[in-house]
Amino acid sequence: MIPDDLTRERGKTLRAPVILDELARVLPDATIALAFSDRWELLVATMLSAQSTDVKVNEVTRVLFRELPGPEAFAEAPLERIEGLIGSLGLFRQKAKNVQATARLLLEHHDGEVPGTMEELLALPGVARKTANVVLSNGFGTHVGVVVDTHVARLARRLRLTREEDPKKIERDLMQLYPRERWLDVSDLLIHHGRRTCHARRPHCEDCVVEPLCPSSQEAGLTDKR
Repeated sequence: MIPDDLTRERGKTLRAPVILDELARVLPDATIALAFSDRWELLVATMLSAQSTDVKVNEVTRVLFRELPGPEAFAEAPLERIEGLIGSLGLFRQKAKNVQATARLLLEHHDGEVPGTMEELLALPGVARKTANVVLSNGFGTHVGVVVDTHVARLARRLRLTREEDPKKIERDLMQLYPRERWLDVSDLLIHHGRRTCHARRPHCEDCVVEPLCPSSQEAGLTDKR
């Protein structure tokens, strides 16, 4: 529960752990929404999720992973076949190229296995830090950073856990606020809260469990709704 003397005006170092505890209390099942059965599927699903909803990606990968099981199948398939299987997703042509190139690189340099370090993941075509963090946290249990997607960035600013706009700087601020063992919780909980309650255009502050700790709350009468 939120301590009586803790308000939205208090510093972020005091509010941050309570915000996460409260979100964990009301969102006990918050976890990654992408469907996958191994690290390769996690990597591909995350790569496909850019500018696409997790629901839509799961619809696509349900067929995709059945038709092309494993990196070998992706490496050998005609590019047009991959494009056809993921054609309902945004940026599907570039995603198809990146996924196939990644499959071939894994077969050539990693025995077909997804590597487990940030440096190796960032060397894969189409893999940026956000994707690498998702794979490391959810596929390896290795927490080297915080996944900063649009929900995390928006909520971190609204809650005044950061004032930065750049995802790397937002990640840095969140990593400083929370211990390493909670970095996965930070992303999972903020993402779920952003989808369910703290929407981009019309946040439901009246239904928000951490509203008393939010400097941007509509209930507080503040103008900054970013």
